[in-house]
Amino acid sequence: MKKVLTVILSAIGFGLIAGLVFTAVTLVSTKTGIINNDTIVKSVENIEENSATETQKKEEQASRPAVNNYSNQFEDITDLIQDVMPTVVSITNMQKFTQNGYSMFGFRVQPQEYEAPASGSGVIVGMTDDQIIILTNNHVVQQSNSLSVTFNDSKTFDASIKGTDSSKDLAIISVAKKDIDADIISSIKISNIGNSDNIKVGEHVVAIGNALGIGQSVTYGIISAKDREIDEIGNSAKLIQTDAAINPGNSGGALINLRGELIGINVAKSSGSAIEGMGYAIPINVAKEVIETMSKRKDRETIPEEEQGQLGISARNIDAQTASSLDMPEGIYVMKINDDAPAKSSELKEKDIIISFDDQSVKTVSDLQELLTYTRAGQEVSIKVKRLDGGEYVEKEFKVKLANKSINQQQQKQQKQNNNSNNNNNEQQQPNNGYYYDPFQDFDDIFRNFGNGMWP
Repeated sequence: MKKVLTVILSAIGFGLIAGLVFTAVTLVSTKTGIINNDTIVKSVENIEENSATETQKKEEQASRPAVNNYSNQFEDITDLIQDVMPTVVSITNMQKFTQNGYSMFGFRVQPQEYEAPASGSGVIVGMTDDQIIILTNNHVVQQSNSLSVTFNDSKTFDASIKGTDSSKDLAIISVAKKDIDADIISSIKISNIGNSDNIKVGEHVVAIGNALGIGQSVTYGIISAKDREIDEIGNSAKLIQTDAAINPGNSGGALINLRGELIGINVAKSSGSAIEGMGYAIPINVAKEVIETMSKRKDRETIPEEEQGQLGISARNIDAQTASSLDMPEGIYVMKINDDAPAKSSELKEKDIIISFDDQSVKTVSDLQELLTYTRAGQEVSIKVKRLDGGEYVEKEFKVKLANKSINQQQQKQQKQNNNSNNNNNEQQQPNNGYYYDPFQDFDDIFRNFGNGMWP
């Protein structure tokens, strides 16, 4: 009987324990289910929020201009290069040089003129019914006897200069489409011009150009700095600095961002044993006005020397160092106007500083002389000058009629005789024979002491 009672009590105890365990498990499961439900609700809310954000992003992207986006392809930019390479050309400039020298006995000999090829690059920025328009550096095309352009398919054609801006070191040249086969024209691409104001330091960029004159090459880097002012380059624009290699021959080539947009025109590099990875490009926003205005100009036409016009002045350069030390603008200082020149009766005055000729910026007498070789005697051209007025330099613009070159040659001969006389006479000139104005005295006489003048 005791055994039966013991079994019965054990069964009852086991049942109670099992019931309690079952109840506890049920409660825990219920609570766990509530927690899981909260988690699920929150997850759904997050998904909906993320979905809304993605939708907003897609809408914003759809509203932007349609451009190729290579920004996440740092490890592989082959598609980018294939896309933009046809927009870049190689330029060969047969430059003319004059070499002065001395004989074996120390006598000065007749100056010798010769030609030498110089290499550079350019970027296709437009196309008309008749021409392909190319942007490059002024120093790539200056002092040119002849120009040729090689496209990405290695076909070469003659090119002409449309206009130059020496202060920005930019130029526009063209290639006539009538000389190019249709299949080549169809392969040519116009550059997708970007906005250089939006660039950021650290942004990845690609430089493309005719490095060392041996053909197009590509270098890769980042934007190292913005708004750099480099006195050695002599460019008035604030430049983009990059560590993408810029080598000789890259001048005039393209600086491209990873969306395939043209953001700069490669112009120079700092060199030296202590310098590494400091190249520079002209921001494309600086070039936009040059593209707009000079693309519409007629191609320059070489004019026979006897038909070329001249201003009939003697002049000197005001370089950056002189301008800084004397607190005056850079440009071409007018020392004297020939009495026989038509410019004598114009608004041009002695002591003016010429900064633009025929709507093209000039910085040196050499710049002015080159432009004059493309203008005829008797032609009226627009000239901009800086003139001292009330202690400040103000800009003036007016028309000037060009003189016949033979008149100016007579002036040169007379001026050389005067310079020789000045060199042999140490007495100071009287005020009425010199040119006087603040912030210095006898400015022209100082210039004469350093050699003969130049007469454009």
